Amino acid sequence: MTSAHQHTPHHGGSHGHHQEHGDSGQAEILDLDAEVLAEHIASITAWLPLKSAPRQIADLGCGTGAGTFALLERFPEAHVTAVDASAGHLQLLREKACARGVQDRVRTVQADLDTNHWPDFGTPDLVWASASMHHMAHPDHALRSVRELLAPGGLFAVVELDGFPRFLPADAPENRPGLEERAHAATDSFHAEHVPHRGADWGPVLTAAGFTVEDERTITVNIEGNRNEAIGRYAHGSLKRIRDTGAPALGPEDLTALDELLDADSPRSILRRDDLAVRTERTVWAARRA
Repeated sequence: MTSAHQHTPHHGGSHGHHQEHGDSGQAEILDLDAEVLAEHIASITAWLPLKSAPRQIADLGCGTGAGTFALLERFPEAHVTAVDASAGHLQLLREKACARGVQDRVRTVQADLDTNHWPDFGTPDLVWASASMHHMAHPDHALRSVRELLAPGGLFAVVELDGFPRFLPADAPENRPGLEERAHAATDSFHAEHVPHRGADWGPVLTAAGFTVEDERTITVNIEGNRNEAIGRYAHGSLKRIRDTGAPALGPEDLTALDELLDADSPRSILRRDDLAVRTERTVWAARRA
């Protein structure tokens, strides 16, 4: 999951509805999010308070498939309808399904989840929305639609991010300590305008939409990177996206230091560091139709 993913975050994880930066670079972030956080995604699917193993699952805002494949692995008898606005993400998901030999268990649907009339997603026993609700302009419409399509007794799982993970120690980089936090802060106004629901507390919103929240859990992620190549690339891709949106609010010295981190050829490149970690939180709500 952009799924608890995938965000990506994004972001992300993100994760597949309105792409505030387009698809460029987004797919790689989603894939890295899925790779680095695979254990955490699996722990969420294992935690879900299900009454029986679901046979039909809908993954809303599926991105490149972090949640889809975690759910297929967790529930070997299930079929997943993977829904996203991005044709590119869905193509990547189909290719992965073929490579894993599970193409017969996956159906992809390209759809804008902000519309009032959704395509036919069947009658799923489980609806999964990881880092996708916050991309919707009108999440209340989507919640009503989920409530209508869920099978009786079915479960709705919403996973939310607290934003892009942090990767650097607080005193890094040496020439501009605290740069990462300032870069995150520089994107606040952009996200407040374009992704106002990111980091939202979905519990009261679900209740207002006619759901009963059965359980809620916050996953704290703290993965030491050492010289893990995937974490280095995840950090590089995440900071690049933050730089793209935060640049207007950053001072020239911070921008220079950030560009050094992002320059693969620089001795200060983030790809050369051995002190990276992935630090973030993801919250999941499990709800049923009231």
